[in-house]
Amino acid sequence: MIECRNITKVYKTGGSELPVLKGISFKINKGEFVAIIGPSGSGKSTLMHILGALDRPTAGHYLLDGEEILKLDDDALAKIRSQKIGFVFQSFNLLSRATVLRNVMLPLIYDPKTPRERRLQKVEQALTAAGLDKDRWQHLSNQLSGGQMQRVAIARALVNNPDLILADEPTGNLDTKTGDVVLATFKEINQRQNRTIILITHERYVAEHADRIIEIKDGELVADSGGFNYLKNK
Repeated sequence: MIECRNITKVYKTGGSELPVLKGISFKINKGEFVAIIGPSGSGKSTLMHILGALDRPTAGHYLLDGEEILKLDDDALAKIRSQKIGFVFQSFNLLSRATVLRNVMLPLIYDPKTPRERRLQKVEQALTAAGLDKDRWQHLSNQLSGGQMQRVAIARALVNNPDLILADEPTGNLDTKTGDVVLATFKEINQRQNRTIILITHERYVAEHADRIIEIKDGELVADSGGFNYLKNK
C-alpha cells in the first residue's frame, strides 16, 4: 500500500539548510498496524506529514496505492486526504461547542450528494466502531473525558471509510489506563476492518501495541522489526 524510497526532506532557513529526513525507505502492506517511533526532533512527525499528503518530500519517491504522490497537484492531494486517509491527533481537534454527532459528521459536509440519512448512518457506524457509548453521542465534545474525545476523533477519522489511518501521538494527552483503551480500539479496528494504521509515538510502550515498529533517529531509519525494508537491502 505504501512505498517510500529514499525520502529526504530539507528545510531552508535563511541561507542555511536543515536536513530533517535523510533517505528513508520502507514498505507497508495493506492491513498492517505499524508504529513509527523516535525521540523529539527525529523527523517522525515530518515523515507523518509526508505519508498523510500534508507535505511533499524534497527528494525521493512516495507511492500510495501505486500512485506517485510527489507528482500530484494540490487538488489531487486534497482528494487523497479526504478519501483515503483518516487523521487522529494528540490534541483531538474537536469543535468544543458541537455535539459528538456533529464533530464526526464534519468530513462528510464536503460530500453534499450523499443524503443526510446516509451520512448519519455512516456517523453512527463510525462511532460504534470507535467504541463510544451511544448515550454520549448527543453530548458536546467539551462534556467528554479525554478518552471519550479521542474515541470521537477516531470515529471522525473512520467516517469516510479510509484505507489508511494516521495517528500522531494519540495517547499523549491521556493517562496510561485510558491510553491503553484507545490503543486497544486501534488494534480492534485494524483486525476487524483490515485498515492500515500507522501510529506515531516517542514512547516504546505505546509502539509495542503495534505489530511492527519502525524506528527513526536523526532523520534516518535505524530499525524495522518486520516486513520488507530497504535498510537491509541496500
